[in-house]
Amino acid sequence: MREGRIIFLNGVTSTGKTSIVNEIFTREGELYYALSYDLFEETIPEWAVDEGTHYSEAIIAMYYAACGFSSQGRDVLIDGLIMNLPGLEEHYKKLKQIFEGYPLQIVEVYCPLEICRKRNIECGDRAENKSEIQMEIMEKNITYNYTIDTSRLSVAECADLILKFCD
Repeated sequence: MREGRIIFLNGVTSTGKTSIVNEIFTREGELYYALSYDLFEETIPEWAVDEGTHYSEAIIAMYYAACGFSSQGRDVLIDGLIMNLPGLEEHYKKLKQIFEGYPLQIVEVYCPLEICRKRNIECGDRAENKSEIQMEIMEKNITYNYTIDTSRLSVAECADLILKFCD
């Protein structure tokens, strides 16, 4: 049995990662299991969410879940952000260790910060400057397999290119 592909969509909030995942979900014949930081954050009791170590533990658990799906031949999309946090000071290094031997492809989902700011305002559930704050703690030295600019392409075009490139 082949291992399932793992496509990690990495970018700050409002770059369009979740929209791309949702677009891929609409396509028959493209069966991917989706894991996201937001989903795994919900595994933490509300009283403990602000404690960085619990959040970091949930992220690591998500990576192992992705490996489990892949080991079963299932393709996985990860909607996340590789950032340095308490408990994940060497996040990228840890991620590479966990996914060693798995067919991981990291896609940079990019959008200029001024557009992210506008999207944050439109969403209404995020701080206007959340993307900029995340950019400060985002890992800077990541080797990407592919980069997509969501300010230049539609969500459908981004999904098409990612699926074509990662095939």
